[in-house]
Amino acid sequence: MNCSMNLSRMRAGYAMAWVCAALLLAVAENASARTLAEVKALGAIFMCASPDALPYASNKPETPGFQIEIAGAIAAGLGVSLNVEWIVARRRRNLVNCDMLLDSINDPEVNEGRALLSRPYQKSGVALGLRRDAEAISDFRQLKQGQKVGVMINSFASMVLGKAGKTTSPYAFQSDMVEDLQKGELYGAAVSAATLSYYIFRHPDSGLRFVNAFDSEPELTWEVAVGLRKSDPALVDAVNAILERLIADGTLTRIYAKYGVEHRLR
Repeated sequence: MNCSMNLSRMRAGYAMAWVCAALLLAVAENASARTLAEVKALGAIFMCASPDALPYASNKPETPGFQIEIAGAIAAGLGVSLNVEWIVARRRRNLVNCDMLLDSINDPEVNEGRALLSRPYQKSGVALGLRRDAEAISDFRQLKQGQKVGVMINSFASMVLGKAGKTTSPYAFQSDMVEDLQKGELYGAAVSAATLSYYIFRHPDSGLRFVNAFDSEPELTWEVAVGLRKSDPALVDAVNAILERLIADGTLTRIYAKYGVEHRLR
C-alpha cells in the first residue's frame, strides 16, 4: 500500500510517521469486527500498534508509549483487559484482529469503510523544530531565505514551505532530520509534533526549540480520534464517554506529559 499518494494520505504519513494508519486498519480488514457486547463477553479489547515507535507505542513495559497508555485507560473504562497486536513485517495479515487504532486522523474520507471514529481527543500535526542558535519566530513565514528546513519527501510541509519560497532539504526519515538539526546542519525541521516533543524531552540539553509554526495551515494540523474498526455505535458511544472522563479529570494530559507531549484540544 502506498501511503502518500494523495493529500489525505500525505497528512496521515506525517501524523504517524512511524507507520501508515490506513495500513494498520487494512491489516485486519478481513477479520470479524467486534461489537460492544462481544468485547464485553470476550473480556478484552484489541488494538494495533507498532512495537518500536516511541513516543506513540512500544513493547517495553517501562515506556509503553502514550497510545498504549490511553488504550489501557479506555479498556479499564470498559471493564475489560487490553490486548495489543504488534504490527511487524513478518506477521501474516490473517493473524491480526484489531478492534481499535489510536491516533486515527479525524477525517471520514481517510477512514471510510474501515472504521468508525470516536470524538477527537488530541490536536496533532507538524511542528517546526529550530536549532539552538535560531532566531525566535512563531510562524513558518518568518523564516528567512537560506535558512534551510528539513522536510519529509513529498510531504505537504515541503509543498507549503516551497510555495512560501523557503529553503528546504528532503529526508526519508524524521530521525535523520532531527539528528541533522541537532548537529546544526539544518536551521529548522518540519517534524511531527509528538516526535519532536519527545526528542526534546529526552535530550533537554540539545537546545532545540519547538514551535507550533504551522497552526495557520489546515493540512498541517489535525485532530486525532480512536478508530474503531467496523464497530457498532454502542462501542463508539462507550469509548466517547470514557474519553470525556479522561479529558475532564486530566488523565490524558498526564499521560502525554510523561512523554513530553502537550495535550491540545484546540
